[in-house]
Amino acid sequence: MADSSGKPSVLFVCVHNAGRSQMAAAWLTHLAGDRVEVRSAGSNPGAAVNPAAVEAMAEVGIDISAETPKTLTIDAVRESDVCITMGCGDTCPVFPGKRYLDWKLDDPAGQGVEAVRPIRDEIKTLIEGLIEEIAPEATA
Repeated sequence: MADSSGKPSVLFVCVHNAGRSQMAAAWLTHLAGDRVEVRSAGSNPGAAVNPAAVEAMAEVGIDISAETPKTLTIDAVRESDVCITMGCGDTCPVFPGKRYLDWKLDDPAGQGVEAVRPIRDEIKTLIEGLIEEIAPEATA
């Protein structure tokens, strides 16, 4: 269950690809480094990443200010081992043989940074569990 490089690939999907999926992709990249291939997309992408999500991630030393919402494509799903949806329901295409997880997270759209912090922290906890499962650190 990995691409040609041997790395598992994960796709995070939410409706606007502006908050939850961007934070999740940033956490996974930050915590797993190059052990995992990371993608994120939205079923109806927004114009820009949520400023409160950018601010909340900056507080933990992760810069997502240069990210832009991307449109969910069939190829992105096909090329990913694990597809994690965050409140987009049935809009995500399903392929046999893929692993699908649905993380029930509050939508940070329109929220201030105070409301986004607990979502950010919940995502970090979920990501840590995911890494343990799909890309644990090699033990000496």
